Amino acid sequence: MADGAARLVAGVETLGAQWVEDAVRRLVDAYGRLDSAVRSETMSAASIAAERAATRVAGELRALFALDPAAQRATPLEIIRSLRREATAVLEAAGIPSVERDEFEERSFPDDVYGIVPKWPSELGDDELGGALLAWGLGKAQVLQGRHGVDPA
Repeated sequence: MADGAARLVAGVETLGAQWVEDAVRRLVDAYGRLDSAVRSETMSAASIAAERAATRVAGELRALFALDPAAQRATPLEIIRSLRREATAVLEAAGIPSVERDEFEERSFPDDVYGIVPKWPSELGDDELGGALLAWGLGKAQVLQGRHGVDPA
């Protein structure tokens, strides 16, 4: 559990900012209607927001992992998915309109108006982050089952 948690935090610290910048760049490029000055300002804002996002999410993950497993009311994936907040704010400030999403996406991620939420930690750019999330989840389940006298085997 601790190893998975540490790998998730390290992954966000290493890759989270780049993910935010890339998400903004993809939408800015797809929109294609920003003049060069506004595009440059938007990408500068994305760079600043990206660092804030990675710092915030890594801190929130550390806070989650510091809690007793029974007291954890969020999952690491929920927290990682919140990287979209800063990217969304930059895109909205640039005047980029929301994208059309399917019903499932709208229902599952109502505040993800640009369809950028990472569905799995590996989308940050490291395939092993998915395994880290699974390791953390399995570890948490074993701890909780052990407390209730359930044999995890």
